[in-house]
Amino acid sequence: MKCTYECGSAEHTVARRQFLGGLAAGAGMFIGGLDTFATPAAVAQMTRDQKRLIIVRMHGGLSQLESWDPKPNTDTGGPFRAIPTSVPGIHISELLPYTAKQMHHLALVRGINTKNDDHGKGTYMMLTGRHPTPGQTFPELGAVVARAMDNSALTLPGHINIANGGSGGRNNDAAYLGPKYASISLGGAQPPAYTTRPANLTEQTVQQQDEFRRKANDRFAGRRRTAETDAYVQSFEQAQELVRQRDVFDLSKEPQKDHERYGTHEFGKHCLLARRLVEKGVTCVQVSHSNYDTHNENFEFHFEQLGEFDRPFATLVGDLAERGLLQHTMIVVLSEFGRTPRINQYYGRDHWGHAFSVCMGGAGLQRGAVVGKTNANGTAVTERQVDAGHLFHTYLRALGLNSRHHFNIGGQKQPMADPAFAAIDELIA
Repeated sequence: MKCTYECGSAEHTVARRQFLGGLAAGAGMFIGGLDTFATPAAVAQMTRDQKRLIIVRMHGGLSQLESWDPKPNTDTGGPFRAIPTSVPGIHISELLPYTAKQMHHLALVRGINTKNDDHGKGTYMMLTGRHPTPGQTFPELGAVVARAMDNSALTLPGHINIANGGSGGRNNDAAYLGPKYASISLGGAQPPAYTTRPANLTEQTVQQQDEFRRKANDRFAGRRRTAETDAYVQSFEQAQELVRQRDVFDLSKEPQKDHERYGTHEFGKHCLLARRLVEKGVTCVQVSHSNYDTHNENFEFHFEQLGEFDRPFATLVGDLAERGLLQHTMIVVLSEFGRTPRINQYYGRDHWGHAFSVCMGGAGLQRGAVVGKTNANGTAVTERQVDAGHLFHTYLRALGLNSRHHFNIGGQKQPMADPAFAAIDELIA
């Protein structure tokens, strides 16, 4: 069987040699565990060079006019000013003063038109890069990246979703890629539930149980191995890794000064945990900030919400750059749509998917770039209009993946990204 990997990176070449070499030792060896083929050198290389992704979801529909594409002194602009950034000529809302200082690490897409004003459909489009299709569900960006970057040297889950109230279980966001690549939902900034060893079990007892389980698995695999048994073993092994590496998720290990820089509110903690997770080798981390569905009192809500968002996000960007991680880590700040340029009778803005913006940076993206333009009062895209499909291709390309490749799912080819679209070439470094 020929294995086609989604990118030509060194880590996939190393992993393929390890995998093929391991097959010669028999199937029982593979079913033994995630790290069977991982060598210290391979793990060290993955830690240094592995691409990573952080998605920041602005739930509800962030206003582009109060963030990335302000239109002051117009009939739609609202009360806030536009301020200069660290990139000459680029201005963003005065509600984002800390982020403005990091703009040389970031890029803006100001010409997005999905022609959609529905929360559910908008979320689906922005996270899958696809238009809703009856009878077909596509995997979200985090699952696609986790699958494309999968490697035997990566023992931690590849897809983590940090959310208030998360249970530690798998979400339903991987579609046909399977539950292995679905996100694990962490409850706030806490380690996953049930990852501590029961007090009445000694380490020796746990090791003996695991040795017995492995022997039973090997014996069973020799006669009745199936995809289902492999999936069960993989899930169990990954759960063991969560127990062994529980400290990866423990924010108390971070210095107090970092807690102070990021802030003690939930979003600040989530950004700090996102930094910690990508530092430890997790491929994709998603954090959320809510709620931007400002049909009423749009300006008061954005003043408060972006005031909470700005400093932790800017601190995250600055830390990744300072630690040398930004060259391998892409950050995307997205929302399901924007807000109407027209201000309604309740001083709010309604749903608007016809001319809004996304902020991104890091990995293989051009820094300090702006692609797309809207007219003077933000009611329409006038230059370089793009859809969610273009963004999806761009994210994959910036991570070093060939977005024209496909996954082989049950003998069928499934394109990684919608083949009807292409990447925004101006953003690819």
